Amino acid sequence: MNFQLKVLLLSFAVSVILSVIIIPILRRLKVGQIERTDGPQSHLKKQGTPTMGGIIMALVMLILSVFLYFEYAKTEPDVANKMIPLVFVAIGFGVIGFIDDFKKLVLKNTKGLKPLYKMIGLLVISVAYTLYLVKYLNIGTDTYIPILKQSITLPIWLYIPFAIFILLGTTNAVNLTDGVDGLATSVTTIILTCLVAISIILGVKEITLAGTILIGACLGFLIFNLHPAKVFMGDTGSLLLGGAIAGMALYLKMPLILIIIALIPIIETLSVMMQVTYYKKTGKRIFKMAPIHHHFELSGWKEGKVVSIFSIITLILCIIGINVI
Repeated sequence: MNFQLKVLLLSFAVSVILSVIIIPILRRLKVGQIERTDGPQSHLKKQGTPTMGGIIMALVMLILSVFLYFEYAKTEPDVANKMIPLVFVAIGFGVIGFIDDFKKLVLKNTKGLKPLYKMIGLLVISVAYTLYLVKYLNIGTDTYIPILKQSITLPIWLYIPFAIFILLGTTNAVNLTDGVDGLATSVTTIILTCLVAISIILGVKEITLAGTILIGACLGFLIFNLHPAKVFMGDTGSLLLGGAIAGMALYLKMPLILIIIALIPIIETLSVMMQVTYYKKTGKRIFKMAPIHHHFELSGWKEGKVVSIFSIITLILCIIGINVI
């Protein structure tokens, strides 16, 4: 059996086992979802559903990464060492999300982590990862342009803020996508699979391994996250996944591929920006509610339909993405 397949199955199994253990603990600790009273009325019944489930993904990634590090350190130490920053950027963002969730759900501080502190934390991790790529890994500032199938070399003064923007923007986009049972998990799993497929084509083994771990973790978590969800990922999970996707895309020198394969999270973000801007100027709304998945819910779509259609669109976009590299 292919080693990557074994990693996927092992990651999936560990994710399911940890979910069975951790979800009841979160329930006993009353780490429950707090629903907006101004949100879709159908979501009020989710009040109290265990959240912070992103802990499960983080633990799976840590456990499997340590295992693979020692496994590859014997034969391919370069691959083992290059996995570390990929794990760092994902777990790092996840930790910021965990602190936010912990303050809101455990300490009952409804405001959570102050936006300024949250941004500083995300910015520190983004800067550290970007500097690692350009200074330590020395991958250069080449950025591949899909469709045109050519790379351009950005000046360092432009590449660093560009990379930081990709990291911060992607984490925010995935965070906004997390609003319907199984939506963020399904969409990001497909995006991760696309990035892993690209890494296999290009022979970037460290991306293949790190991505495969997360795919297995997401699939195991999805069993409990599909409607009706028994657990939500919280900011712990959404920031972790956003950081992983952006980190992998930058490592592959293909951040612009996200415009295609991560179009759903991008649209979710744009819908919020459009709604807020238009409302401030006119006092009226473009959508019934933003992010846009709530608009479709209020238009009569069931949660399962939203997840299915958004996932199908993402799958199609990922197939297109692979074909334009």
